Amino acid sequence: MTGLDEQLRQLTTETCKHSPTSVERRKGFTQIIRLIQKSGKLWHESTLDYEDAWQHTMTFLYLNLCEATTAAQYDPARASIITWLNVYLKGRLKDCYRKQQQRQYRYISIDIPLCENINLIDTLEAPPDIPPMLEEVRHWAQTDATGELRNTHVRGRPDITCQLLILSRLPPETQWQELARELGVPLSTLNNFYERKCRKILRNFARSQGYLE
Repeated sequence: MTGLDEQLRQLTTETCKHSPTSVERRKGFTQIIRLIQKSGKLWHESTLDYEDAWQHTMTFLYLNLCEATTAAQYDPARASIITWLNVYLKGRLKDCYRKQQQRQYRYISIDIPLCENINLIDTLEAPPDIPPMLEEVRHWAQTDATGELRNTHVRGRPDITCQLLILSRLPPETQWQELARELGVPLSTLNNFYERKCRKILRNFARSQGYLE
């Protein structure tokens, strides 16, 4: 067992002693996520789907590390936490790839961005508990203390802001196709705007919180 694995094991043991709704449990998970990110050992690839898959993986961690909520509880005797998460993360990315292939096969525009329809437990409803990381992102986007999110919008469409898109993509997320239809714009318009403007702002926030390096 490496020093990192031992550190994560001890932190997990301490975190799981506390009730799921406690402040101590929330703080413990934040520490675990930061330690995993700083280790550089979590699988990473430069694809449009990665950050959505990463978000689902962190939710999977929160829901199944201490208790079996949407899958079997984490078993330290079988694998390290990082190995466990990498298996799940790669699985989500493969799901994204397969769905993209299906869209192309059905002659749907290849402009469709990101990974859609990947829920925590696929066809089951998502549990009511929202991981603290997602709660923090939601609070940050809703309050928008600097005004950057609501002031960054699609040219000629001040109603389509980064604030709107980021909040729409948080669980239970609205699919990109549905957003494009509701807003009356092409999928490619949302995709290009989100990738050029909103993702950068979101990544900067994640770095400020220690979720990303």
